[in-house]
Amino acid sequence: MKKGNKYGTHRVIGAEGILPQPAEKIDNDMEIYDNEILIDVQVLNIDSASFTQIKEQASGDIDKIKEIMFEIVKKRGKHHNPVTGSGGMLIGRVEKIGDKLKERNLNVGDRIATLVSLSLTPLRIDEIIEVKSDIDQVKIKGKAVLFESGIYAKLPDDMEDTLALAVLDVAGAAAQTAKLVKPGDNVLIIGAGGKSGMLCLHEAKKRAGITGNVMGMGHSQESCDRIRELGLADQVLQGDATKPIEVLELVEDATNGEMADIVINNVNIPDTEMASILAAKDNAIIYFFSMATSFTKAALGAEGVGKDVEMIVGNGYTKDHAEISLELLRENKKLRKIFTRLYT
Repeated sequence: MKKGNKYGTHRVIGAEGILPQPAEKIDNDMEIYDNEILIDVQVLNIDSASFTQIKEQASGDIDKIKEIMFEIVKKRGKHHNPVTGSGGMLIGRVEKIGDKLKERNLNVGDRIATLVSLSLTPLRIDEIIEVKSDIDQVKIKGKAVLFESGIYAKLPDDMEDTLALAVLDVAGAAAQTAKLVKPGDNVLIIGAGGKSGMLCLHEAKKRAGITGNVMGMGHSQESCDRIRELGLADQVLQGDATKPIEVLELVEDATNGEMADIVINNVNIPDTEMASILAAKDNAIIYFFSMATSFTKAALGAEGVGKDVEMIVGNGYTKDHAEISLELLRENKKLRKIFTRLYT
């Protein structure tokens, strides 16, 4: 077998020294190097910001969505949305393991979910079998390659694959929330009725405790009803996160003017940076998990309104995040029931 670079730079086309994620194009030939894993792909879970953009571009037409996805992979060798810059993740079966990785606790035939972005994963789509546009999942026939540095999780036996995939796709959000929230905090979760938002609600409520105040904000009535059904938010706020003054006033009322110690932004649309910033008190922490975030807008926006806040990039990886997030569904039966209804 040919020898490959740990980080996959041997797959980058036409740009020496560039890593696969920012690269314009990568080699998606499925003959693997000695430090790669070949995966028989079954399902793609497209990043929420990416899939929302694709659906809008296609005006909701399923055939057009398929066409856009095929075109992205054809041009780039990976599912790296050129508009949002994001990808997603996948599940499949291990088909072949490079010679250098034979010592890993992994066998041909194991079912795994990749925990690195499709925006850096060599991918070939042979056929799109089904587009589940309501849950951002696409069943395909195809192949993918995982680099030596790529992390993955073996799929659990006690839940359906699509359910596990929905959780693992946003696993970093809940694990980061667990690290950030302290007892007694005022916590605002924007997009709390969505996939990552509901997981964050569980962790925020557990960490803030009875002295804390967890506010779950949703845009639609349906989203707010889901937050109430989950029963983890001390207050449910309905508002438009693209309207910062509206959100400011909602949070002022909910906190008697104290504002939030922690703001966690999970939404999948642009222009919600200022709502997050205005909702926070000075010296608060704002965690932007959303891939629709413009960090230029966030940085300049905070400066423009004189807010001294710590803003954290939504790193999709936190140590043990897969295990932490899957365990949430085992801990919380109500959360699992809602996820099963929505994502299977």
